[in-house]
Amino acid sequence: MTDRICIAAIAGAFGVRGEVRLKAFTATPEDVAAYGAVTTEDAAQSFTITLSGQTTKGALIARLSGIATKEQAEALKGTRLYVDRTRLPNLPDDEYYHADLIGLEVYDTGGTLLGTVKSVLNHGASDILEVLVPGLPAPALLPFTLEAVPTVDLTTGRIIADPPDGVF
Repeated sequence: MTDRICIAAIAGAFGVRGEVRLKAFTATPEDVAAYGAVTTEDAAQSFTITLSGQTTKGALIARLSGIATKEQAEALKGTRLYVDRTRLPNLPDDEYYHADLIGLEVYDTGGTLLGTVKSVLNHGASDILEVLVPGLPAPALLPFTLEAVPTVDLTTGRIIADPPDGVF
């Protein structure tokens, strides 16, 4: 498990007064401002977030401390914002932070290693685990549902999967 979790990314500048468009990775997008100061991935910069609205496409409009011009805001485009894990709420037993799933080994119900989680994708309906499978040119896409993934054990770093036919 990582010490810091990515909670948002800067999508670009908004307007001419230094505001930015934020893509939030929190369950409730507006929570990005509730966790206190955020840092860049390399921790070189720190900001406090003040929300000021939302775009028609769902991005949040925010002001970051120390950013006053459109040029400063635009220079941050693509920057990911992180908080210390200790500031995030504890999750129920059947919920996980995406960062905790990346790197876990995936086994089938018979104990055969299937691969390793590369990333967690979400295209609206539900999460999908992108699993790197040794010997396959493309990753397998495993639905992250209770039926397909009955067991996630963060302590041992493994997932037990009962994948639908054709996934692996």
